[in-house]
Amino acid sequence: MTTPFSPEELERYARHIVLPEIGGPGQQALKSARVLVVGAGGIGSPVALYLAAAGVGTLGIADDDTVSRSNLQRQILHGEADVGRAKLDSAVDRIAAINPHVQVEPHRLRLDVDNAAVVIEAYDLVIDGSDNFATRYAMADLCEAVRRPLVSAAVNRFSGSLTTLTPFESGSDGSLLPRYRDLFPEPPPEGLVPTCAEAGILGAVTGILGTLAAAEAVKLICGIGEPLIGRLLLVDTLAMRFEEIRYRRRRT
Repeated sequence: MTTPFSPEELERYARHIVLPEIGGPGQQALKSARVLVVGAGGIGSPVALYLAAAGVGTLGIADDDTVSRSNLQRQILHGEADVGRAKLDSAVDRIAAINPHVQVEPHRLRLDVDNAAVVIEAYDLVIDGSDNFATRYAMADLCEAVRRPLVSAAVNRFSGSLTTLTPFESGSDGSLLPRYRDLFPEPPPEGLVPTCAEAGILGAVTGILGTLAAAEAVKLICGIGEPLIGRLLLVDTLAMRFEEIRYRRRRT
C-alpha cells in the first residue's frame, strides 16, 4: 500500500517527478525503499546525503566509529562541533536537517561475516562505502547469499572505482551475473595496500564516488537506465579520466 505524497513532499521532489524516467511511480518507489549504507565516512557521507535528499524512505547506516578532526576534509556528514561524537549521531542529525521525511535506522557496529546477514536482510539494497577489504568481501558474499543488490565503491588517493553486483540473477543469455570475487578473487595481503591515513586521499574523490553510488542506487530502485552490473567504473581525478572494465562470471 502506497502513502500519498503531502503537498510539501510534492514540492520537495518536483524536479524528480517531472523526469519521465522517474515521475510519480519512481518517487513512490524511492519513498518505499529501504537502503543500507555501510560506513558513515568519506563515501557513505555523500551517499546518505543524496539518498536522503532524493526521498529514500528508510536509510540504515552502519558504523562504529567516532568523528575525528582529520575526517572533516572529506566526511561531509560531520562538522567541527561533531568531533568526538559517534558518527551515527551526527549522521542522524544531518539527515534530519536535510529531509524530515526520511527515517534513519542506526546500526552501531562494524558489520562482518558473523553479524551482517540479519542486518542486510532488512533492506532492499546495500551500498558499501567501507574502508577495508574484510568488510568489502563480507558484504559481497553476504549480499549474494541473501539476494540483495550491492553497490560497491572504493577510493585510493586520487582515484576510485564503482560497480554493482546482483550475482543471484541471470543475464540475457541465461548465465548467472558476476560476483565480486569474479572481479577480485582474493583480498590483497595484509599491509600491501596503504590506508587513507598512510597514503592520503583527495577529499573530493570520496564525493565523486559517493555521488555516483547514490545515482546508481536511485537507478536500481526506480528500475531505470543501465546499472554497472558486470562493469567496473574507474575514476582518475588527476587525469580527469573515466574508464570502464567489463567482467563476467568465472567458469568453475
